[in-house]
Amino acid sequence: MKELIAKLKEKNVGRIIENVPLRNYTTYKVGGVASAMVFPKTTEQLIEIIRLCRAKRKKHMVLGYGSNTLFSDRPYEGIIIKLDEMNHLSIERNKVTVGAGYSLMKLALVTAKKSLSGLEFAAGIPGTVGGAIYMNAGAYKSDMGYIVTKVKVLTDDYKVISMVNRECDFHYRSSFFQKHKKYIILEATMKLRSGDRATIDAILKERKQRRMESQPLEYPSAGSVFRNPEGMFAGKMIEDLGLKGLTKGGAQVSNKHANFIINIKDAKSQDIMDLIIFVRDTVLENYGVKLRVEQEFVNWE
Repeated sequence: MKELIAKLKEKNVGRIIENVPLRNYTTYKVGGVASAMVFPKTTEQLIEIIRLCRAKRKKHMVLGYGSNTLFSDRPYEGIIIKLDEMNHLSIERNKVTVGAGYSLMKLALVTAKKSLSGLEFAAGIPGTVGGAIYMNAGAYKSDMGYIVTKVKVLTDDYKVISMVNRECDFHYRSSFFQKHKKYIILEATMKLRSGDRATIDAILKERKQRRMESQPLEYPSAGSVFRNPEGMFAGKMIEDLGLKGLTKGGAQVSNKHANFIINIKDAKSQDIMDLIIFVRDTVLENYGVKLRVEQEFVNWE
């Protein structure tokens, strides 16, 4: 690993941090230590990082805001790639072109100030634009699939291509990219609608208030743990089974929202994983429904 890191530094592929505690880069505030984290500024630097990792046969992955990821407590012996500095933004009328590393919440607020409607659902979703497209993040009966018209990606053979909306295969909390993990999202083009600034601001204010009242925002979490089964609500199923407040180590099923698992005090990744498995198995036993986890599990194998 030292040889790879030295090579990355030699090739000047962007800022590099070694021995990175992943708890500082995930919203659960858990995870082991990664060998190194690299922040490329260009597609060329990104390609060089991936080439070197593959040549040395070392693990590597792109991490967004870490808002939908559960790393294990074990060391991640590989390279974490962060696209934070690939965060350009241009807005022409109702067309938005934005880098994958741009904050989704910030984008929602910036477009609102320009009286553009369509991203109101995203104002409370922590994450990057790339991560949101990957997960097809959404809320309030809308998601990225409704507004994204084109995505620029790096393929697994280092080609930069553009994919139109239908090629991205957006569905409820899923996309083409979840099935093709070697494709890396570089940039997105979105089509929004002209709207009334006061109306948009009122929607954002009302939804912020609703989130504060219904979600445990004062604790580290990764948002909703389980996807809603068709015609049902995972949170209600969990609550009806009396699982609110269930605690394992430093992790707890939130008393405010049963579909949130929160880090109440120095939780370990294993505490959260144990709760996820217990809740999922209990729902299956009582309802005959196997809940699908929204979070991605990394470095557990």
